[in-house]
Order: sequence, then structure tokens, then C-alpha cells
Amino acid sequence: MLTSKKLGFIGGGNMAEAMIKGLLSASFLDSKSILASDTNPGRLEWLHSQYKIKTTASNREVVEKCDIIVLAVKPQVMKKMLEEFGGLDFSAKLFVSVAAGTPIDAIEKTLRGGDNRPVHVVRTMPNTPALVQAAVTAIAPGSDVSKNDIRIAHRLFEAVGKTVDVEEIHLDAVTGLSGSGPAYIFMIIEALSDAGVKMGLSRAVSNALTLQTVLGAAKLAQESGKHPGELKDMVTSPGGTTIAALHTLEAGGLRTTLMDAVEEATLRSIALGKISRKNEDEIKPETEPEGN
Repeated sequence: MLTSKKLGFIGGGNMAEAMIKGLLSASFLDSKSILASDTNPGRLEWLHSQYKIKTTASNREVVEKCDIIVLAVKPQVMKKMLEEFGGLDFSAKLFVSVAAGTPIDAIEKTLRGGDNRPVHVVRTMPNTPALVQAAVTAIAPGSDVSKNDIRIAHRLFEAVGKTVDVEEIHLDAVTGLSGSGPAYIFMIIEALSDAGVKMGLSRAVSNALTLQTVLGAAKLAQESGKHPGELKDMVTSPGGTTIAALHTLEAGGLRTTLMDAVEEATLRSIALGKISRKNEDEIKPETEPEGN
């Protein structure tokens, strides 16, 4: 499905690198079929030396030469970057956005440039475990995409983990849960490791115990198919150590705090979307385009 395609990345940051690494490792594409642009020449040199892909300083060149274009830039610069592509034919191209808070209609509107020509846009929300091919990516289609476009998007992100289909309206919640979620888990890992050190364990031993406990618990939950509450009860003996610890976690509001954190991240994603739409209305067409 991808072997005959040219894949472009506008923005060469961590997510772009994770996808490039995953696609090449899985032999989904040859390095000669990948072209990336970035405003940082050093970053382009690194990507070329590490993965032997083609690079360019021109975002427009990526769109001109590639069949699939991954938009991996900050949402604050998305519109100005898209304005660089005026006059190009997008009819046979698929745009895949990984930018948080940038709605599909804003991307479509800018690319269309005032007309109603079809523009194939898929919006996604991956997460940073893509760097170790363990991401989960939510995929939402735009109004003009085909079933084949969606299959291509899934294929791209299956190279770095698992994928799920969602409606775009749910992507803000996805951002709050899985997009930002690794940071929550890293904080929990850090706290558990610190707790082990407080109780007299060495940092190395505490880290090893914590990491394998988190990894093992996630694997057990995934493979058993059992409700997390049931798995929790399997560890919890009457009058034992675990129930004493759980009482402390409940008293400290762990559940509520995590739920509130996901809600706050979701609301922030919604706010970014509103800012993107506001910029769409306020930035005049003659604004000089900038790089990513």
C-alpha cells in the first residue's frame, strides 16, 4: 500500500522521527521514498545521516514531490505554513496532521484557498511512545477522504504502535487522555521510584522495580481483558499491605486528580482549536508566509 508512495514530512521533530524510524524498521518504505523539511538545518542533517532520507529546506517542495504529507508542525504556525502551497494541485495528495488543536476544517479551508476543490485531510493524535514503536494513535477523517486514505493513515501509524478510529469531535478528549497521558505515567513512575528510595532501596533497584511493575501491570490488563478493578482486587488481601496503600491513595484523591488532569488537558486542546479558528478569521490572505 505504501511502497509505491512518496512520503513527506513538514517538520522534522520527535514525532516525525518516530514515524520515519518505525516505517523504515518495518520495511514499509525505502528511505529514498521519504522527504522531510524543517526550519533547523542541523535537524535535517541529523535525519539524513541517521536514516538516509532526503531532506529540504522547502516545505513547498515536500508537497510538490510527495503523495502523502505529514503535517508535523506547531499549531501556532500551521496556517502560515499551509499558505505556502497556493496554486498547487492537491487532488491526488493526502495530508495527515499530527498537530494538537488544529481542526480539519481549518486545514481544508486554508489549502482550498477560497474554492471548493476536494482536499484529503486526516487528523491524528499519536503519543510519544511512538519513539519505541509503542504509541497509540487516534485517527479522524476529513470530509473528502476515501476509505483508501483512511487505510493509508492506519498503515502509517501502525508502524509506530496501535491505532483507533474516532470522530474528530472526540480528538480533544483523546489529546487529554492518551496524547498527554505519557506525562502522567512518567510522573507516577518518578514518584514510585522516589518512594522506593525513601524506603531504603537504591535508585537503580527502585527504578527497575517501578518500570517493570508499570510495564507488567499494563501488559496484564491488556492481555487478560479483565476490568482494572478486578485486577486490583487480585492484589488486595483483607487487612494486607495493598489495601492500606489504596486507602491512602483514595484519601489523597488520586482518581479525582487524574480525572481532573485529563479534563484540563482536554479543555486546553479545545482552547487551542478556538485560537486556530480565530487566527483563520483574522489573518489576511496577503500575510507573508513563514516556515515551520
